[in-house]
Amino acid sequence: MHISIAAEKIFSIGNFSVTNTLLMAWFVAGLLIASSVIFLRRPALVPAGFQNLFEYATESFVGLMQGVLGGRERAERFFPFIVTIFLFILASNWIGLLPVLGTVGLFAPSHADPSKTVFVPLLRSAASDLNFTLALSIISVVAIQIIGVASIGFFKYAGKFITFKSPLDFFVGILELISESAKLVSFSFRLFGNIFAGEVLLIIVGVLVPFAVPVPFIALEFFSGFVQALVFSLLTLMFIAIATVEHH
Repeated sequence: MHISIAAEKIFSIGNFSVTNTLLMAWFVAGLLIASSVIFLRRPALVPAGFQNLFEYATESFVGLMQGVLGGRERAERFFPFIVTIFLFILASNWIGLLPVLGTVGLFAPSHADPSKTVFVPLLRSAASDLNFTLALSIISVVAIQIIGVASIGFFKYAGKFITFKSPLDFFVGILELISESAKLVSFSFRLFGNIFAGEVLLIIVGVLVPFAVPVPFIALEFFSGFVQALVFSLLTLMFIAIATVEHH
C-alpha cells in the first residue's frame, strides 16, 4: 500500500516536473472545453435532451446566485466564473474516483527507499495536491479583490481595510485585512484535506476488504466531491457579494 501526500512526478519538461495531479488538471480542462464545444455549438431554439438538462441546471444555478447577489444582472455577470470553478473541481474529484484510473500508471523509485519501486497512477485527483488548491485559492481571492475594486471603486474598497476615522474602525479594518489573507489558507486546506483524506480512506478500505465493502465508501466520496466543489464555489460567490457592497 503506497500513500503519498505529495503528487508523484510522471515526467519532466526541462526543469519543469509534470505530476499526475497536473496531468489530471490538464485532462479535466481539455474535457470540459471539448464537451462545451461539442454539445453547445449548435443550440436549438426549442431545447431537448442534453440541452434541456443543461438549460435547467443553468437556470437553477443562476437563481441560486441571484438570491445571494440580490439581482439577476449581477448573477449572470459572475455566473461563468463561479460555474467554471464548480465544474472544474467537480470533474476533477469525480474522475479521480473512477476505479480504472488507479490501475493505469507506471512503476517508479520510492522517495523513502530509492532501492524499491512503487506503483504511481498516471492520473490523480487534482484537488489532492496542495499546489492545485492553493493556486485555485489565489485565483479566487485575487478575483474577489479585482471585482470589489471594479464594483465600488478603489478608494471605497480600500477603505474597508485601511481607515483612520476612529481607533475602532482602524482595528476592524486590520482584522478585515487579516481575514482576506486567511481565505487563502481556509480555501486551499479545506478542499485539499477533504479530497486527500477521501483518497486515503478508499485505499485503506480497498486493501483491507477489496470486495463489495468499498462501494458505499466510493458513493460517499462522490457525494463529498460534489459538496466540496459546491462549498468552494459558493464561498467564492458569497465573498464576491460582500466585496461588491460598500462598507457602512
